[in-house]
This record gives sequence, C-alpha cells and structure tokens, in this order.
Amino acid sequence: MRDFQSQRELLKSVATTLKRAGIPFALAGGYAVWSRGGPESTHDVDFVIPPSRIDDAVQALHAAGHDPHPNSEDWLMKVSLDDIVVDLIHRLPIGDVDAALLDRCHERSVDSVRMPVMCATDLLMCRMLAFTEHSCDFGPVLGFARALREQVDWEVVRERTQHNPFAAAFLQLLESLDVTDRRSPRAGVTGSIDGGTHERIA
Repeated sequence: MRDFQSQRELLKSVATTLKRAGIPFALAGGYAVWSRGGPESTHDVDFVIPPSRIDDAVQALHAAGHDPHPNSEDWLMKVSLDDIVVDLIHRLPIGDVDAALLDRCHERSVDSVRMPVMCATDLLMCRMLAFTEHSCDFGPVLGFARALREQVDWEVVRERTQHNPFAAAFLQLLESLDVTDRRSPRAGVTGSIDGGTHERIA
C-alpha cells in the first residue's frame, strides 16, 4: 500500500521549495482532486509549471535535495525522493500551462501548507481529454466527477471537450447518472465549495 503520509510530505516539500524560489506553479492531478474533496491519490504527485520556468523549477528542487528522475516524455519533467515521483507538467491536454490557467487556480490549505490548486473545471477537462481508444477507463474519473460536481462549470466542459468522442461519451454517462444535467450555470460565475464563486473560463 502506498505510504500516503510520505506522499503528502513530498508534496509539501516541493510546494514550499517552489514558493521560496518564486516559481509560479499549482497543484494538479489526483492530489488537487483530493484537496477539493475527492479520494486521496494512489499515484504520483503532480504540479503544473509554465514551460518558461520548468528548468528553474527542476534546478531549485535539485538544490533542495530532490533527486533527478529519468523521463522520456516531452510534456513534463520529473523529480523524486525516497522512490516517490513528482511530475512537473508544463503541457496539459487543454494546452500549455500559462498565466490564464494559473489565474484560474485557487489558493487552498493542503495538509497545512497553502498553495495554488488547479480549478475543478480544468482538472476534469484534463482527465476527459486524456481518454483515447487505448486508455478509456471511466471508473476513476467518474469518482472525481462526483466529488467535484458542484465546483465544475459544466457549460465550459461541454464546449471544450465536444471534439473528443471519448470525452463526449463520458459526459453523456455523467448526464444519465445525474452527476450533471443539461442546465447551464449562471452566466459568468460558477459555484465553489469554498463558499464563494470564481469566474468562468474565458
């Protein structure tokens, strides 16, 4: 079984290192979902960083004692500590990590450390747009969608995923299970479990 506390400690170590170095970032992936009320991640820890700062982030983390980790992908870099891997992602299924994406993030307390966390709408769209004919397991993403349903701008999800047939099929499943419905949210804002609202994605 994965040592969740070790993952959390590494998550916090990476976040505090990036904050001290002044590198823009946000928590992503399963731990971002967890911070928003979903199940705890059983996979690696993920952060998003703009492409122009990815090398700075890696250097800062190496200097802070995080180990280099082999990687053959062109959309992320990796570091590790005690066999736990951290993905530093600069390109997502919805596009490059940019200022607009980071502006949509919300600062949250994640296991006592405050850090930016990707918004629920972006998190879900990234999961949905990653579906392919070779990787199309709806089960875990269904759990995420249920957990985040009140935080997601479903109108944006429909608009931005309609070109992907696997995402469209998943959205139809969500509608048939009453996870979402066909009604649009109020123009300009969506709900947040933080008790406030956030702007719709432009």
